[in-house]
Amino acid sequence: MARFDMSISEPATMSTTGASSGGEARAEAFCDMGLMYATGRGCDIDLVAAHKWLNIAAIRGSDRAAELRADLSHQMTKMQLAEALRAARDWMTVH
Repeated sequence: MARFDMSISEPATMSTTGASSGGEARAEAFCDMGLMYATGRGCDIDLVAAHKWLNIAAIRGSDRAAELRADLSHQMTKMQLAEALRAARDWMTVH
């Protein structure tokens, strides 16, 4: 996962409210969050958090996130995958 270049996202872009035209930008912001955790840029590497954000981005329409999520899942245990899926589901339920 270290081959990915990621820009830092502003927290305000993480909101899920607004017009659908901003949906793509939000999906990419979620994808960037996943990359941040996958590569350890500005934080510790956390594959569960990375998968969670990539999953949310993929659900929101990011094809790139779906591909990265698939790549990342090969590096994770079944328990980590289950934890990441639960975390994404919980986040989606609240937001």
